[in-house]
Amino acid sequence: MQSLEEYIRQHAEGDLVPWRCQVEMTERFTLTLAEAEGAILELGLLPARYQRNREMLTTGQQLRLFRSRVAVIGCGGLGGYIIEELARLGVGTIVAIDPDIFVEHNLNRQLLSSPGQLGQVKVEAAAARIAQINPAVTLIPLRETFTRGNGSELLRDSHVAVDALDSVTVRLELAEVCGEMGIPFVHGAIGGWYGQVFTQLPGERTLQQLYAGREGGTGIEKKLGNPSFTPAVIASLEVAETCKVLLGVGRQGKGRKLAINLLDMEVEEVVI
Repeated sequence: MQSLEEYIRQHAEGDLVPWRCQVEMTERFTLTLAEAEGAILELGLLPARYQRNREMLTTGQQLRLFRSRVAVIGCGGLGGYIIEELARLGVGTIVAIDPDIFVEHNLNRQLLSSPGQLGQVKVEAAAARIAQINPAVTLIPLRETFTRGNGSELLRDSHVAVDALDSVTVRLELAEVCGEMGIPFVHGAIGGWYGQVFTQLPGERTLQQLYAGREGGTGIEKKLGNPSFTPAVIASLEVAETCKVLLGVGRQGKGRKLAINLLDMEVEEVVI
């Protein structure tokens, strides 16, 4: 009988393995789509869906992304875009954490929402979306409110935590739990035309310094509102930061943040 490796190499087109082959592998060798994708990458080949990644990522880096687990806390304006982009990038396991359902005011900006999904649980919508766009990615939906008490369990085995929250209090709890667990933390916040992004590495306390004295506050988006475009921009920057952390490349952390002003198209680096 033909081995799995022989089958993959036989059906590869150069160094690319087409999706149809990946699906056939699941049937012929009784694999999940995730197992099939892992087998391809471990041979130094590339699932064809990622071919536009390869001018910036090596196959080894793509494999590292596939073996990574990222927790996204919040599945709303920021979270929906973050989850989708992580899945399209090829991050193998995404943990989606959010207690909420979709309501009408979500429709102007939240990628996972639609009129037909009003009342649907957000993490369930996230799981359905990822199963549709990249079923080789495992999305774990957790309908939970993140707290200091359950945080270590919700983030267990995650390599990076991504902030898609709208509560200062919960953000601070997330930062503390990440610090205790030694997990890098990517922060993003939005409000109107404005947003901010930074990465907090273990041992740093950038977010705690930034929000000192506002422990009981809410995010600025409650005052400035949220259009459709600001969460898309900030979420994309958070995904770029997450990718860098997972791969250990680029400039990260060190007590600085990017402040984005889309009204005047200005980006400022702020040292905290």
